[in-house]
Amino acid sequence: MNSRDTMVIPDVQGSTDSRQLPINQVGIKSIRHPVRVLDKSDGVQHTIAVFNMYVGLPHNFKGTHMSRFVEILNANETEVSVENFESMLRDMVVRLEAETGHVEMSFPYFINKQAPVSKVKSLMDYEVCFIGEILAGGIYRQTTKVLVPATSLCPCSKKISARGAHNQRSHITVTATTNSFIWIEDLVQMVETQASCELFGLLKRPDEKYVTERAYDNPKFVEDMVRDVAGVLNADPRIDAYTVEAENFESIHNHSAYALIQKDKRG
Repeated sequence: MNSRDTMVIPDVQGSTDSRQLPINQVGIKSIRHPVRVLDKSDGVQHTIAVFNMYVGLPHNFKGTHMSRFVEILNANETEVSVENFESMLRDMVVRLEAETGHVEMSFPYFINKQAPVSKVKSLMDYEVCFIGEILAGGIYRQTTKVLVPATSLCPCSKKISARGAHNQRSHITVTATTNSFIWIEDLVQMVETQASCELFGLLKRPDEKYVTERAYDNPKFVEDMVRDVAGVLNADPRIDAYTVEAENFESIHNHSAYALIQKDKRG
């Protein structure tokens, strides 16, 4: 046996640190991995997610073991799913000897939508992020974030103009902390019904007429949209806390209009 066989490789990350400064989050960002997400219509949807994975590092550790994050991600069968999301986080904090952990799973989610008049179907994609956290004391908290594109039509423009009104694409983002399961489709619908009009991937001419007139008959400021979405979220008992944001990419300005409402319904 030569000296190489008996050589002990030092664990530098696990060595002590004398600076007495804990780190709130340390880990890896932007790693892609297959995921399986429940689909309200078709049962399941397979997609690719971008993961950010962090733990809290105690003050006495020099560093965390970055390779273990990748091992944990790959230990969950071929795909990560919502069903094993919490167990993956709990495994992560145990294996990395941490008290707190944080995982973000961001992915495109597709909904097959039907045009309002022609009934032609097409896919619309939405940006979704599941955020799981292990808090101090082992408490688990999951948050769902959905970005929904929509149309908004300016009430002021409609009021003061003799012909037409300006409208724009809007991004309405809901970040919801839930106490029970909620479908992605349900969150999307809560938002879309409060916009001037929802978007569709494919429209025929009768559909274009409908969505144009629908928006004109339903003008909304950015303030109106966040208030209306917040009203729907307030009425849903599955949602404990939320942030709703709206950004209008203005068609007659070189800037966006923006509004935000935050609320914790637990008091």
